[in-house]
Amino acid sequence: MSDAINLAEKLASFDQKWSPRTVATFNGHDVMVVKVEGEFRWHSHPDTDDFFLVLQGEIEIRLRDRVVTLRAGEIFVVPKGVEHCPVARKEAHLLLIEPTGTPNTGDAATAVERNPI
Repeated sequence: MSDAINLAEKLASFDQKWSPRTVATFNGHDVMVVKVEGEFRWHSHPDTDDFFLVLQGEIEIRLRDRVVTLRAGEIFVVPKGVEHCPVARKEAHLLLIEPTGTPNTGDAATAVERNPI
């Protein structure tokens, strides 16, 4: 059994944006924290949904037909195969849950390497 994980401490340990850090795994999924700012890229995940929980700040999840605004304490799940583009006007902190090995860009060739902390 492991100790409790302090998400604020994990987030304080790095500065890179759009570079998720794995803080735990369960049932074949990575639980990650990430700092975001600016616009990411349009992408989709053909085989999995994309889970976002805002811990701090505010983000927009742009979809082709609408924009979903998320504030601290709110979640949104992008269904698999749906093209989306996350945007943060100011730095925001997120918790993400994805199957282990899911590329953050939807394409392994352009994905950021996943780093555990």
